[in-house]
Amino acid sequence: MQYQILPGTDMNVSRVCLGTMTWGEQNSEAEAHEQLEYAVGQGINFIDTAEMYPVPPNAKTQGRTEKHLGSWLEKQQRDKLFVATKVAGPGRSDWIRGGRTDLTREVIAEAVDTSLARLQTDYIDIYQIHWPQRNVPMFGGVEFDPGKEKPGPSIREQVEGMAAMIETGKIRHYGLSNETTWGVCEFHRVAKELGVPGPVTIQNSYSLISRNVDNDLAEALYRQNMSLLAYSPLAAGLLSGKYIGGAQPAGARFTLFDNLGARFRKPIVPEAIDAYAALAKQRGLTLVQLALGYVASRWFVGSSIIGATTMKQLKEDIAAAQHPLDEETMNAIRELQGRYPNPAP
Repeated sequence: MQYQILPGTDMNVSRVCLGTMTWGEQNSEAEAHEQLEYAVGQGINFIDTAEMYPVPPNAKTQGRTEKHLGSWLEKQQRDKLFVATKVAGPGRSDWIRGGRTDLTREVIAEAVDTSLARLQTDYIDIYQIHWPQRNVPMFGGVEFDPGKEKPGPSIREQVEGMAAMIETGKIRHYGLSNETTWGVCEFHRVAKELGVPGPVTIQNSYSLISRNVDNDLAEALYRQNMSLLAYSPLAAGLLSGKYIGGAQPAGARFTLFDNLGARFRKPIVPEAIDAYAALAKQRGLTLVQLALGYVASRWFVGSSIIGATTMKQLKEDIAAAQHPLDEETMNAIRELQGRYPNPAP
């Protein structure tokens, strides 16, 4: 396992991060613990979760994922692990805190305490804003619509809320998620103005078919000394190859939940995946090796977040994420990217 110190921190994290969003829905507590034991045994020391999980989110299951992690975490040597979780943003989870999801100082403080209790720990290593407070296109949206503007807590208030949590020792660092270039820069501008810490990571979707990070956002990460925690590096399982040809395997996420993954249901996506599958075969690789190897190769990626519902998938994914791609394969990927620049933004 390779490790990397995340810029702006002293956290030497594994380049593979264990994702958890199926725990409590598709995976039981026992299965979650089995995944954790295997992942740690393979050298993974970085775990990502969220107060909203599991997915698909609903009032009945919300918070289970953190609880499943917490019942394992309490028995571990805490300083050997790095745990990241997220506070839900507004508008998508009315059952969280009775609908109080505007990111005020008070809500951030309450959410931190609730997550700490579920995780059975005294601190969170990276506390992330799951999606922006303000109006932005996200989760498959591609156009900014000024008509959707509405009032809410400012970025200044969110920065102050995170700084207060760092001051108490309840969180070590904070990060952003599903954020834009403007958002990254504004968080840092405000933090600098206030003389308090800025965000150290951003967690956005990134894969062979979702490449919004590559342009101006990559520049912002470089100039603000941040790294990407890449989620959905297998495009919610599409880049595993299991859905090729319209297959609907039993128990798979898109088979069970028709309304998930809007960004991955764009018309050009199946054609792009077929092309990458053909390239993988030509290069003597699995599609999983090609997809995860590509994400791991990108200079701005601090860690790739790998989630799985079965141990077989988890073992394959962890191994594949550590499989380097040669320059000839990378050049062939670049050629395909010219044909399919960003199928699932």
